[in-house]
Amino acid sequence: MMESENKNVSEIEITTFTVPFAIGKMKEKISISTQKPSQEQIIDQAFKFHSEGNILEAVKLYEYFIDQGYSDHRVFSNYGAILKRLGKLEEAKISLRKAIQLKPDFAPAHSNLGAILKRLDKLEEAEISLRKAIELDTELADAHYNLGVILKRLDKLEEAEISLRKAIQLKPDFAPAHSNLENILKKLGKL
Repeated sequence: MMESENKNVSEIEITTFTVPFAIGKMKEKISISTQKPSQEQIIDQAFKFHSEGNILEAVKLYEYFIDQGYSDHRVFSNYGAILKRLGKLEEAKISLRKAIQLKPDFAPAHSNLGAILKRLDKLEEAEISLRKAIELDTELADAHYNLGVILKRLDKLEEAEISLRKAIQLKPDFAPAHSNLENILKKLGKL
């Protein structure tokens, strides 16, 4: 009876797979954590990806951070800067306004917001944001440059000249500032 019972049971085939590396050669321990990463761990990793130019991974972590309900002005500012580079200006504007709401004296967020508002052709608002950025940090060459371009477009040529000269003073190899300054000087008759 034992033989007939064995005939009815189907055989199970066991397959084994080779490991692509020798276990003896592993140099670091593998650990699996079920703990949720801390806010600082997420921020640190996002900043690392961002600084390395791995924008896709940085965006994922910034969005994860925000989706968790966390708030940090640096995350909103960096995320806004990335959105600006991706051409998502309205979303970038919202993110930068959140950064400013969290830390009103954070000059880079004001500067980036001014640049976005300039691209959205909201020149008066952009001027206010850039003047605030410069008030908070007089060493932001990009803020001086963007303010100069806006003032030029608003036909405030003397003020534009001052802003562009300051941008060049802070960053002597700033080619667009030199070019814009040249155009302004021509318009002012300072050949």
